[in-house]
Amino acid sequence: MEASMSTATVQPESILKELATLWVSLAKEKDGAGEQTGTGVLRAISMTLIAAVEESEDPAEVGETVAMLMREHPSRAITLRLIMDPGRVLSSRVYAQCWMPFGQRRQICCEQIEITASDAALDDLPSVVLPLTVPDLPVILWCRSSRLFSLPQFAKLAALATKIIIDGQGVESPHEAIGRIRACLGSGRLAADLAWTRLTRWRELVSRVLENMALFSQLRREVEVLIYHGGPQPGLGTHYMGAWLANSLEQCGATVRLSIKKDADGSGLGGIQSISIRAGDAVDLFLQAQGGGVEIIANGQASRSTFPAPTDYSLLQEELSVPGRDAVFEAALARTARMI
Repeated sequence: MEASMSTATVQPESILKELATLWVSLAKEKDGAGEQTGTGVLRAISMTLIAAVEESEDPAEVGETVAMLMREHPSRAITLRLIMDPGRVLSSRVYAQCWMPFGQRRQICCEQIEITASDAALDDLPSVVLPLTVPDLPVILWCRSSRLFSLPQFAKLAALATKIIIDGQGVESPHEAIGRIRACLGSGRLAADLAWTRLTRWRELVSRVLENMALFSQLRREVEVLIYHGGPQPGLGTHYMGAWLANSLEQCGATVRLSIKKDADGSGLGGIQSISIRAGDAVDLFLQAQGGGVEIIANGQASRSTFPAPTDYSLLQEELSVPGRDAVFEAALARTARMI
């Protein structure tokens, strides 16, 4: 269930008062017969989750993602909805996301705050959001808006967070995106890119195939790696994959020759279409994305692996399960910065 309130002016103190009023109303909730339920409400908060999204994003889709995350990561969720308005627009509303665990009679509720802001009001957001974060708990900034990520105001918002999660899949300037991610890491904050998280299945698959074929000992030589991508330019994820492969193969003692080329079809958004790994006559591995899975040919033996389409929820859930710095990602990030 949801309870909602709205405000025409945005003052952190007013929003916090509205939250307090909301909890009182939830505690007094009545059933369909007008009787007080008496079951009570459990308030759960383990972090502050800030989601920065564009006006064009489907509110229901974003709301569903946040609601699903709350089941395992109870949070005070603050949604920053960015609108394309020439004037200065800043407004807010508060509500609660509640659910009844199976077999229980008491609801668990998490707080949600939605702040709508135009570009002219972006400079005001940090001073509004900071008092709304829960003291002494992690603050996660999920920047779903690639446009905000490229704006100068992003740095001040990022300064509020202990971990920044961006999605480099659709950024216009991969080089600039990498620079901003490294700047976040350099300031002592945790940082993640969902373009990297999408590669988990690819990385697991390559590792598993090489392990099953006991080919690691055959990689101490010159290894040729060829990655084909869709779209006119390779996406950040494609660069990350090349960097990770080069780093991993070099750890096995290989000398790596890496090439990233456009697929002949040229469709898609710059994602990985196929990967070829060859080491003389000893290793000939080819993986090709096809129909919701990956076709694998390893030294003449064919197989197939299914790749479920990742969702924002599954990607964020994976990133939120990483407790500290991701050394493998940071190594791939550093190499990607040198490659592009």
